[in-house]
Amino acid sequence: MKIVFTGGGTAGHLYPIIAVIREIRKLKPEASFYYIGPKDTFALKVLKDEKVKIRIISAGKFRRYLSFQNIIDILFRLPKGFFQSFYYIYTINPDLVFSKGGYGSLTTTFVSWLLQTPVFLHESDVTPGLANRFNGKFALTIFTAFGVEQTATFPSNKLMAVGNPIRTNLLEGSLKEAKEIFSLSGEKPVILILGGSQGAQIINETVLLMMPEFLEDFEIIHQTGEKNVQQVSAESKAVLSKELQRYYHPIGFLNDQELKHAYAAAGLILSRAGAGSIFEIAALKKPSILIPLEGAAQDHQTKNAYAFFQKEATIVLEQENLKAHFLLEKIRHLFSRKEKLEKISEACQFFAKPNAANIIAEYIVAYLKQ
Repeated sequence: MKIVFTGGGTAGHLYPIIAVIREIRKLKPEASFYYIGPKDTFALKVLKDEKVKIRIISAGKFRRYLSFQNIIDILFRLPKGFFQSFYYIYTINPDLVFSKGGYGSLTTTFVSWLLQTPVFLHESDVTPGLANRFNGKFALTIFTAFGVEQTATFPSNKLMAVGNPIRTNLLEGSLKEAKEIFSLSGEKPVILILGGSQGAQIINETVLLMMPEFLEDFEIIHQTGEKNVQQVSAESKAVLSKELQRYYHPIGFLNDQELKHAYAAAGLILSRAGAGSIFEIAALKKPSILIPLEGAAQDHQTKNAYAFFQKEATIVLEQENLKAHFLLEKIRHLFSRKEKLEKISEACQFFAKPNAANIIAEYIVAYLKQ
């Protein structure tokens, strides 16, 4: 059994792919996995760790503004990517292609359809992006993270609502391990701050503005982004007394082992609204404040966040309203009303789909047995 995965290269595309690979591997240990996509240091590292064979292609990105780069991508990179994808799909001759979307998946998905290789697609967001709206034309089955009625762009006869695939090991965190890894004091409620794999500059800056006040009441684990961790650490030390420094734990990037224990320790999660993060939060039934990324394609983070908010499974704070004092008072208010935190946790059940990757894996394996 040979399966090709393709996607845009961001964590939001890669982690669901990894979750599905792990579940297929449980069912079919002999299966071979390939990834075809644009060159990305993060993707290369993560996929190599999963023993996935990587094939790099040129990929053109469609920008929603006038740019000379669009001409370069359309005239040169996309055609080059098409021929590279054609070569790889032809030579690998996979039994199936699983597309996660993003600009890096376009040519591989299209070529697979041309060569009559079955294509399955997964859409993480309420509103599909441009790439997946194109890819959906060539897919036999389209798995969706949100309900079929919410993801209305695709033909209903192709849709299968399963949730967003998450790495199931993230559900196995330990508060005891978290205390050791992050040197937690255990004296105050823990807030976990997630800005996505690259961090979030505006969230970092907002938290730093009120850092001493935050740490009077809370202990913080803060994923800052690899590029930001040194600056954030230095700035925090400049404003914090030695006594308060022991309650602040900045880290550039949380790997699987660190993240699962950070999740276990968190009493509240402050996060962007990428589908990967919010479905992990839901599966863990953790209360959260979501801050959607402004300017995201199709405004998908805002739509994802408000889909959760409508079910009372989170609190949404739009970026334009992200003020340090307001955020701190919002968090203090939540912890003064424990019943509100419990209500949010219970509401997460509506979106908790921890078996999504397993459902997709079983569906794929069953299809290939036909």
